[in-house]
Amino acid sequence: MLSKNQIKLITSLKQKKYRLQQGVFVVEGLKTINELLHSSFELQTLYTTEAFNFDAKKEVLISETDLKRISFLTTPNKALAIFKIPKPKPIKEQGLIIALDSIRDPGNLGTIIRLCDWFGIKDLVCSIETVDCYNPKVIQATMGSISRVAISYIDLKAFLNATTLPVYGAFMQGDNIYKSTKLDGGILVVGNEANGISKPIEAIISKKITIPRFGNLQATESLNVATATAILLSEFKRRE
Repeated sequence: MLSKNQIKLITSLKQKKYRLQQGVFVVEGLKTINELLHSSFELQTLYTTEAFNFDAKKEVLISETDLKRISFLTTPNKALAIFKIPKPKPIKEQGLIIALDSIRDPGNLGTIIRLCDWFGIKDLVCSIETVDCYNPKVIQATMGSISRVAISYIDLKAFLNATTLPVYGAFMQGDNIYKSTKLDGGILVVGNEANGISKPIEAIISKKITIPRFGNLQATESLNVATATAILLSEFKRRE
């Protein structure tokens, strides 16, 4: 049976400040946990309702009632693991890099991380204002892809000003992505769900690109940011 202090500590990890204080984050669901167990991420503790047989010293058998107490899910899935937050890796300025300017929705960030994994994007750079990638909802949405994408939180303006790579920006008005004659490796900036790319970052963009609307009424205001990222990544990769 888990103590009140243990439950309080685990549930506090829903908040970013406590994740940073403790240097750990929560992963739920057998599939995602298994993905991270077979990665470079370091397991601290695994709480499970049945024997997982991974590491006896780090595995704690608990009841379904206790799992419900510590889970962030409506329907807990047999196990909850606590992993250590890894140290940031140097950004490799080669190939295509995705840069996020103030993405706030955890589901969107999680999906974009999965897209990076799918399309072979090794580096994802995020503005300081972007939602924390170790948010439980982000982790859930990545389905384990977080273990295969290097994610950095940086001063995005300073990074883009310093790079020698071309900087592309996704805008409502720009060069048609399907007709652009040149799409080399570089940095693709995607903006906030409501406001798009911020003015200070827009000033650094070397090429604005857009996904054209094909509907007869042309009435759709915009695409979901994760959907737009998928389309843009597909076109960049098609051109390689």
